[in-house]
Order: sequence, then C-alpha cells, then structure tokens
Amino acid sequence: MKHKDGKYHAQPDKSFKVVPATLLVLVLCGFSFYLGGIFCSEKNRLEGKIVQDVSKTVSSPKEPAVSPLQIKSVAFPECTADYQDYTPCTDPRRWRKYGTHRLTFLERHCPPMSERKQCLVPPPDGYKPPIRWPKSRDECWYRNVPYNWINKQKSNQNWLRKQGEKFMFPGGGTMFPRGVGAYVDLMQDLIPGIKDGTVRTAIDTGCGVASWGGDLLDRGVLTVSLAPRDNHEAQVQFALERGIPAILGVISTQRLPFPSNSFDMAHCSRCLIPWTEFGGIYLLEVHRILRPGGFWVLSGPPVNYKNRWRGWNTTVEEQKSDYDKLQDLLTSMCFKMYAKKDDIAVWQKSSDNSCYNKIAGDVYPPKCDDSLEPDSAWYTPLRPCVVVPKPELKKSALGSLPKWPERLQVAPQRISNIPGGSASALKHDDSKWKVRAKHYKKLLPALGTDEIRNVMDMNTVYGGFAAALIDDPLWVMNVVSSYATNTLPVIYDRGLIGAYHDWCEAFSTYPRTYDLLHLDSLFTAESHRCDMKYMLLEMDRILRPKGYALIRESSYFVDAIASIAKGLRWNCRKEDTEYGVTKEKRETAPLHLQIAHVFDLKPFTSIFKTWKHLFSTLNTGVRMLVSSEIGVGSLANFFKSEHSC
Repeated sequence: MKHKDGKYHAQPDKSFKVVPATLLVLVLCGFSFYLGGIFCSEKNRLEGKIVQDVSKTVSSPKEPAVSPLQIKSVAFPECTADYQDYTPCTDPRRWRKYGTHRLTFLERHCPPMSERKQCLVPPPDGYKPPIRWPKSRDECWYRNVPYNWINKQKSNQNWLRKQGEKFMFPGGGTMFPRGVGAYVDLMQDLIPGIKDGTVRTAIDTGCGVASWGGDLLDRGVLTVSLAPRDNHEAQVQFALERGIPAILGVISTQRLPFPSNSFDMAHCSRCLIPWTEFGGIYLLEVHRILRPGGFWVLSGPPVNYKNRWRGWNTTVEEQKSDYDKLQDLLTSMCFKMYAKKDDIAVWQKSSDNSCYNKIAGDVYPPKCDDSLEPDSAWYTPLRPCVVVPKPELKKSALGSLPKWPERLQVAPQRISNIPGGSASALKHDDSKWKVRAKHYKKLLPALGTDEIRNVMDMNTVYGGFAAALIDDPLWVMNVVSSYATNTLPVIYDRGLIGAYHDWCEAFSTYPRTYDLLHLDSLFTAESHRCDMKYMLLEMDRILRPKGYALIRESSYFVDAIASIAKGLRWNCRKEDTEYGVTKEKRETAPLHLQIAHVFDLKPFTSIFKTWKHLFSTLNTGVRMLVSSEIGVGSLANFFKSEHSC
C-alpha cells in the first residue's frame, strides 16, 4: 500500500508469518479515566483488585531468557478543561494554518511531535455514563455532549431537541420532516435490496446526527456516518454517543480512508457537497469507494427541483442546469438512473466493465492510470479520474456477493490478493476468534451485554473478532494499519466496516467514544515506528470513562504496558490466553508491536535495536510466562474485580 511518504510499504500479515514459541499474555484494562471524585460515590459498592505479584518470566533451561521491556511509570497530568473535546488531527485551534480552498483546513492535520499533548483529556462537568443501547439511539445526556448551537439551529428540523437533562432524537432531518423511518421506507421501496440482505454496508456523507444510519441498523444495514468537525458542532460525537458507527472525515483534497469498491450504498441528504464542482472530483471519490452495482442516493438540491426550488434561494433554471450537469457527470462515470420518487433519486454504479471501455481520448473524466493503487487511501490526494474496477473481480459486485448474513461466512474473491489468503485461512481465522471471544467473555462479563456498545479492533486482519461478536448488541470498527497487508477490502466484502489508520497518529474520532478497544500484538507490530506513550494516550482519549482495553501481547511488552497504564490511572490485570500456559508455549504466535505512551524511553534508534534483538532472540525459541494478576493504581477499587485489568 502507498502511504503518506509516497512510497509503498508491505508488511507480512500477522496471520501468515509468525515467530515460534512466544507466549501471548492477555491484558484486560478497566479504564478509570482519572475521574477523581466523579465516580467516588460508587467507591464503596464496587470491588477492586489489590496490587499483587509482579509477573515472572520462565525460560527453557537450554534457551536464553529475554528480559521484559521495563518502562518507568510517570503520572500524566490532566489537560485543561478547554481540551475536553480535543481531536488532535482535526483541531480548530490549528485551522488558521491551512487554506480554506475546498475546505482543506477540515482535513487531517496532525500536530508535530513538539506540539503533542501529554495529558489526559478530561470529561465535561457533569459527565455521566452513556445511556445504554438501544435506548441511546433516541436520547443521550446533555452534559456528555453540551452543544447548544446545533440544538438551536436544527431543532426546527427535528434533528434533536433538549429536554431537561437530555437531548432527544426524534428522527427528523432536513429532507425527512415526517421522520427518518418514513424516509427510509420510501428508499427501501426504491431499492428492494435493502430488504433482502443484498445491501449490507453504507456510508452517509454529511450525516447530521446519524439518524439515517441509526434507522438502517434495524434493517440489517451497517452504516459509516461521516462528517467533519465544523460549525455543526460534534455531529460525529452525537452519533457515537447514540451508539451509531461514525468517523470524522470530509471529502476535500484527499481520499477517504476506505478501500475501493467497498460500500454497497452511499447517501447524501442535503449534505451541501458541491458534487459538480472541481470537475466532479468529490463524486469521483464516491465512485471509487462504491462497489460495482452499488447505489448512490441523493435527496435535496437539485433533486425534485421543479417543486422545491422556491425554498432553495435560487431559480428553477439554475436548479435545472445543476441537475442536468449532475446527470451528465454521473453518466460519464458509468452510473445510471435506477429509481426516482419525490425528493429521492437513486443511481446505480455499473457492474459491467464494457461501459468503461467507452472512456477514451479526450473524454472527461478520463480513466485513472496504473500509477496509483485504487486502495491507496491514507493521505492519498484525490485525482480527477475514474477508478475502473478490475474485471477479474466480478464476484465482488453487488448482486454477485452472497446476501447477508451468509456473506459473513463466505470467503470473498479479493482474499486471493492477500499473501497467504484463502478460504481455508479465513475459516481457520474465524474458528480461532470464536474460541477467543468465548474466552474474553469469561474474563470480561460485560462483553456481549448492553454495557459495551462501541467497539474498536485496533489491528484486525479479516475482521474475525467482529465476526465472532456479530450476534451481540454491539458494532465493531475494524482498523487496518496503513503499513500492514491490505485486508480491509475483504472485511467490507464480508459485510463488516472499518478504516485505514496509522497508530503513530490520533484516530479520527472525538474523546470518550468507544467502550472497548481490542489489540492483538499491536505493540509488537508497530513499536519500531510508533511511540508507545502517545499510542496509549490516544487510547485513553477515545475510551469512555469506565471503558475497557483488551490487550493481547507478547510478555515482552506486558510489564511496560502495565507501567504506562498506572500513569494513565487505569486498573489492570494479567490473564492467560484461552489456551492456558502449557498449550500456549507450543503454539506459534504472531508478533506485532505498537507503542503508545512510554516514559523515559531510549532514543528511537535504541528502541529499534531492542526490537530487533527481541526478534533474533525469540527466534531461538524463548518462552515467557506471565500469570500473576496486577491491580494498578489507587482507583482499582472503582471496578469490579472481574472487570479490572
């Protein structure tokens, strides 16, 4: 995959190349979030773990021992109150440094190392544990997302309204005054595939408070709600507070962090994106991420302009011109009108590549050449050209894929593009994660209940963890490293959702938006690039108070993680993996590394040497066991013992 530096990087997938005889140690973290007195009232009724024996390492008599990574614990201060909604890479404080052309300032612009915050993002005054799903879809605590501007501006459109201590979500919107249910009913009549499982994944550009995506969940459609951090104040934060999948983003000058030919449906309800401007470059990006046979749904200007133009501060002639331009542009990209009624128009992307053969010569937009990988989507500039689907991937077209839920279990055609990828590899991966998920639920009884709704798998392969939890009342954001093997197309082909990301940077979300973070050898995979201190600080930022981090790592990193967790005011305990100690020593285990917040670290070159030494030593077959539990920090008693980490 091509990355921000313009070079291509490949990393063997963690399911295919492994280092033998390494013990993985499971670390389960209960997230205390330095709340101080906020949850002190619960102190007497919640049990905590007391600090117990520190782990011991055990090695074979014939093999050299590797000392676990040791990091000095440092207590992080709390950030000031004005950082309670801090989004490092989309920070309004830094907007002035970037241009306004095409809203470039709303894109990701991460701070340099010298400006990175080393403090704990505080919750707002009066913060309460979020209302649980499914009740959260209709209401949330006002103090958790205390934004009055959006309430005043959009209450007349029934986006939301403040009622006492809560925000209520009536399910209205600019283009669905009768409610989102009636709006989606009409859409479902126009696209029957929504009913029968043909349409499974969707993206909502300019999502508002994500009522459209929330309604589709009951219809078996999993939607990524997309919106920038702009004057509408925390659209994405509202979505995630409600328990609806969402991510910060804007179609501007860079590709969205999704692979090509992935979403079954894309939607824009008066999202105010100028689709026909700049050579139609925004619509070309929708074309790239929409799979062949997928649907693009538009409501609002210029659809139904004959009846609506008076309310759009324009003329009927201008709206007719805009509609004709849009239709011509869509036709040039091999879209065709699929259905239209009232305020909704639906176009379908061609699943027949013969249409693209007509794009030749001076025709605009031209075909993209082979100089840019279609799935390259991490700081990749938008280009004014059509990404033509590869003809050999016909089985990835909508209508060719199995319907949901069968789609989840069938190996997609694109798995053959992955080194070592096959139907048997997918089956093995799914079986492994079913066993692991069952074990996790024993360690964390909240998993599978309404206590955990928003989940992130921070370094997935095929989405096996998400697949194993598919019947639980939660959703999973599957993250694939921009430096790892590109498996995200397979995840979308299975009917799951996810995004590319580089964990050396902050994720595109607000603070306090996830209940559970899951890591499988992430530090092993990324420690040679990323600073563990900042990675763990980022985990701290996006976890909700009393949330959980389930960390599966080599014993080399476990003590360092526990030390950092102490500085974050987390409560942690170590557990054996599902195989137990004896069998685990006989198993091969993938090594991946990610470093987050570390204190008193050696210079990067020294860290890299340590990492290389680890690999060379582990290849000799060293075995390391960690079995003792750890309760870290004075806030341990804020958590039930089985939830502590």
